[in-house]
Amino acid sequence: MVDDLLQNIRRIAVIGSGTMGSQISMACALAGFETTVVDIVDEALEKAEASLRSRMERDVSKGRRQQADVDAAFDRLSFSTDSDQVVSGADVVIEAATENLEIKRKLFAGFDQAAPEHTILATNSSTIVSSQVADATNRADKVCNFHFFNPALVMKAVEIVPNDQTSTYTIDVMCAVAQRLGKHVVQLHREIPGFVANRLMNALRDEALNLYQAGIASYEDIDVAARDALGHPMGPFELMDLVGIDVSYFIDMAEYDQTGQDAALPHPVLKEKYETGDYGRKTGRGWYNYEN
Repeated sequence: MVDDLLQNIRRIAVIGSGTMGSQISMACALAGFETTVVDIVDEALEKAEASLRSRMERDVSKGRRQQADVDAAFDRLSFSTDSDQVVSGADVVIEAATENLEIKRKLFAGFDQAAPEHTILATNSSTIVSSQVADATNRADKVCNFHFFNPALVMKAVEIVPNDQTSTYTIDVMCAVAQRLGKHVVQLHREIPGFVANRLMNALRDEALNLYQAGIASYEDIDVAARDALGHPMGPFELMDLVGIDVSYFIDMAEYDQTGQDAALPHPVLKEKYETGDYGRKTGRGWYNYEN
């Protein structure tokens, strides 16, 4: 069934060469797809390629991958600043650009003009549902969310979310792509901001913030409880620092912008932490100190 669905899916374009985009492109190339990652400047692409080569070298040295598989994947992987040219030859486009609705709508309108009629257009976003970009195209039936988790080369799940007009065929093809990438599919039946995983994570995060705000326990001990009692790989405060406190804040604001529900607003403690400018590992300090 997977092979049948993927008969005409050979070339994938990944738009955006940041951490997510570059790793998504590598995952696609490793899975056997001819893949091109696109960005607007050569420097970003050079940085992405260097990062991927370093990561693959480390994986080979630790026995996680075979050198022959990595070499074959890099033969299938290319880098370009010419979005229209790349998209014009793609069977699937995966957008992993900045989380800005206006920018995404412009991108999808451009994809629609450049891509062949059969091409599926997917967004990696978990904060902007695909119905908000689908109407910038003339192919809403071929638009969906295809949400990876960071780091995309390691995390096994992919959330696939249709908009009201997404065809069953589009979802079936993207499920097949995810399976070819070795991912476990979380298929939603309809759109909801945050999808499944982030909503679960945010519920845990907000309860942790409630406990901390009420003085029930320190953030360090709440993290210990999550790790050593619940078996989570890291606690909610550690995870905020890893993801970026600013990112958590913006995700909540994006949900509020879409729903208008006060319950979606960032938790007051998260908002206070965001306003300090200490965003976690990226700034050297968040809930924990990483400066040393």
